[in-house]
Amino acid sequence: MLKGFKDFLLRGNVVDLAVAVVIGAAFTAVVTSFTESFLQPLIGLVGGGGVDGGVFTVDGQDFTWAAFVNQVITFVLTAAVVYFVVVLPMKKIIERRQRGEEAGPVAPSQVELLVEIRDLLRAQQGQGPGHDPSGPGTTVLPGQL
Repeated sequence: MLKGFKDFLLRGNVVDLAVAVVIGAAFTAVVTSFTESFLQPLIGLVGGGGVDGGVFTVDGQDFTWAAFVNQVITFVLTAAVVYFVVVLPMKKIIERRQRGEEAGPVAPSQVELLVEIRDLLRAQQGQGPGHDPSGPGTTVLPGQL
């Protein structure tokens, strides 16, 4: 029972997923810090500056449109980095692997190999490959030449 659980945990996909979640969380924190430290003040300046920059009030309700824009920018930056740093390189790696798995040079057929062996045996016996009137791939029995 424990061996099965250990095999499950150490399977490559589970470990890769755990690493991806940790790195994704850390990266999201970096992007969030960037947007809060640099972009939110810029959005506040565009929205009127000061403490109430990026906020409008209707009937006593505050609408923090700058916070929403900040989160949209955080999402777009995170998605762009994940796409360009993870998705595109993985896509290229998969394409390279598929190109490597494509059919390479065609291996000779059994008939071609047998003809080659026959010709080599004839050459060893002092006979030239000669012309085989029956065509390639046919069996020539001794005494038929």
